[in-house]
Amino acid sequence: MNSFLNKVAIVTGGNSGIGFATAAALAAAGARVLIVGRRQAAVDEAVAALGKHVIGLVGDVADPMTHDRVAETVRDRFGGADIYIANAGVNVIQPSEAVTQEDYDAQFAINARGVFFGVQKIVPLMREGGSIVLTSSIATRKILEGHAVYAGAKAAMEAFARSWALELKARRIRVNVVSPGPVDTPILGKLGVPDDARDGFEAHLANVIPMGRLGQADELARSILYLASDDAGFVTGANLLVDGGIALT
Repeated sequence: MNSFLNKVAIVTGGNSGIGFATAAALAAAGARVLIVGRRQAAVDEAVAALGKHVIGLVGDVADPMTHDRVAETVRDRFGGADIYIANAGVNVIQPSEAVTQEDYDAQFAINARGVFFGVQKIVPLMREGGSIVLTSSIATRKILEGHAVYAGAKAAMEAFARSWALELKARRIRVNVVSPGPVDTPILGKLGVPDDARDGFEAHLANVIPMGRLGQADELARSILYLASDDAGFVTGANLLVDGGIALT
């Protein structure tokens, strides 16, 4: 995809899962990529695997200072940015009655506040005609058990995207959302699916997802790259469901 040649892209949560696959696809298409992750070892490992066109920054998107450091790094290393992928997120599955204020604040800090201020800080450095893609979830439209707080934070993100699509139109910066369904990434383990239950969990999903399987990180990456590319030059304010059809069930 020549449209990414020498473009500068930032991918939050770029050290694993969908973020890693997206950073890899951008780098392979000629972009210079900055990935942001919370753990030094994971970021270093990802940068080593992704190659010479990728650099890493360690920081928590819930911390406003992280976004200041991202902006400073982009300005100093690249002079500006073309693509911003707000992919970092967290999901803690629990019934509403069990949610503490700390639980609530932690999810909104990463999934909503972190996205808002990440975009706020990078937009002044974005070149005309740039692209912003936010990773949301089908949980905003399909009720999933124990997902109330997560869905609320992701819904806020989607509202941001619609506002930004109009706010940034004069600079021709497009803003879109991709909403994954269940994807085969390390986050499944973080959601409490143990290794010995993995086969049963995947079999259950195969019965409820119309496509009959989990999504793959590279499939999400290709969808994100489409929204970020010139091929989607007439697409803004959209929400692309990449969910195997599960939102229909």
